[in-house]
Amino acid sequence: MTPAVMMLEAARISFSINEYDRHLSNNGDLRDFGQEAAEALGLSADEVFKTLVVASECGELIVAVLPASCQLSMKLVAVAAAVKRVSMCQPLVAERSSGYVVGGISPLGQRRQLRTFIDESADMFDTIYVSGGRRGLNIGLAPADLAQVLDATIAPITA
Repeated sequence: MTPAVMMLEAARISFSINEYDRHLSNNGDLRDFGQEAAEALGLSADEVFKTLVVASECGELIVAVLPASCQLSMKLVAVAAAVKRVSMCQPLVAERSSGYVVGGISPLGQRRQLRTFIDESADMFDTIYVSGGRRGLNIGLAPADLAQVLDATIAPITA
């Protein structure tokens, strides 16, 4: 059981656990984790959401949750967060802050609750899928429940 699962259970939020076998690309490298999850679970890459950690110009870490099919717009995240600019945070910093490894970073159950922004496209689905806190584990839940438990803001954040 991961901290993400424990957080949802403690909040009494309905969710599903979806596990899949991880695989590497043909050259042995790690693949696009969100796309891999979508393929393995038989879902659209629009309903599987990836978790990215960005840093503002003053060093604040911010979580962005967006469809695996999309790219993050740094400009739109900065606007949503009311900061001048953001950039991708170093993987090691994201791992230390969240308590998860890259490819398994969940927006849920992080060591420290960071400001979180969920792309507005989440509202198009009854259920979205986010990392459950380890590679090969996704959690399905209602977008409104995810936003509520994280005190997240729904905003346009994709390019």
